Amino acid sequence: MATHGLPSWPYTELDAEDLPRPEGLLLEGMRRWNAAAGIGRPALSSLALPFIAENAVEAALPLDRLIRCGQGRFRLAPVTATQTTSDEAALLLALALAQRAPRREALAALLRIVSAAEAQSGLGHALRIGGVLRRAGLLMRNPLR
Repeated sequence: MATHGLPSWPYTELDAEDLPRPEGLLLEGMRRWNAAAGIGRPALSSLALPFIAENAVEAALPLDRLIRCGQGRFRLAPVTATQTTSDEAALLLALALAQRAPRREALAALLRIVSAAEAQSGLGHALRIGGVLRRAGLLMRNPLR
């Protein structure tokens, strides 16, 4: 089977500065969570800071829970990293699909990176995040178009 010409996954190896505002907000939150958890600080309060500025602080708790669904297996880059990691891209894809597409597509995106039980648990959190961002006027781009 030929592998040339296959499209890359959305958000993979993108420059963090080039992400749309909602995706950039989520990426910053995930990275802040990772940095705080790595040094034993409260991760939830660290990831909430950028969401406060965007009037979407209600998304912080479900994002914390979504990250915890991966039980520490996600490879999240430092806050200062320039490109997205494959796990960050997969999480952004799942979150965008949870906000903009049928639930089955968001679930499929989560299944790329976590087990079935973790994906089922994470889907509810992803849907809540999408709703909060939508109410705050932060509509993620449709990654499949």
